[in-house]
Amino acid sequence: MRTAAIDDLIAYLSRLSGIGERTATRLTFHLLRAKPQFREGFASALRRLSEIVLCSGCRTVTDRNPCAICSSPVRKHKVICVVEKPSDIYSIERLGSYKGCYFVLHGLLNPMEGIGPEDLGISYLMDKLISDRPEELILALNPTIEGDVTSSYLVKALGAQNIQISRLASGLPIGGELEYADQITLGKAFEGRTRLR
Repeated sequence: MRTAAIDDLIAYLSRLSGIGERTATRLTFHLLRAKPQFREGFASALRRLSEIVLCSGCRTVTDRNPCAICSSPVRKHKVICVVEKPSDIYSIERLGSYKGCYFVLHGLLNPMEGIGPEDLGISYLMDKLISDRPEELILALNPTIEGDVTSSYLVKALGAQNIQISRLASGLPIGGELEYADQITLGKAFEGRTRLR
């Protein structure tokens, strides 16, 4: 009953982040039941991934260089939002309210795993800040230990430059309850509190 084509697809899908063998098997059989046009479109989309490059301006993934955001005349090029990974840009863009540009580090500092500044795009970021001379740098890094370490490193590294640096607020989510918040989240909520009067 087993075929090499099915086994191969299950093996490849199960290697994707967050997808185990059971989910990979379900996806494979879903694709088998799908219309041929869907499978052809799916295969074509996978093949087109080979056209993806890193933008020379912000280091996001794109099919043209520079990317649509970096080449846009209506974006605020003096405001740069630093993110960990390209998918973070997609999340921010869905808001529709941020009009600046981006820079992707492709990871966070993690000394315990041997990930230092030379392993990330930090040297590219420093070069970009010198050449573009932005007015504001927004650190949109996850509120984790690695995100905090990376933010602290960048703030220290940029100490001599005259750039406004901010970080996204973090803390309690809308609709969240204090009794269910962990200490770090609650602490961040107090640090990032907004003055009402």
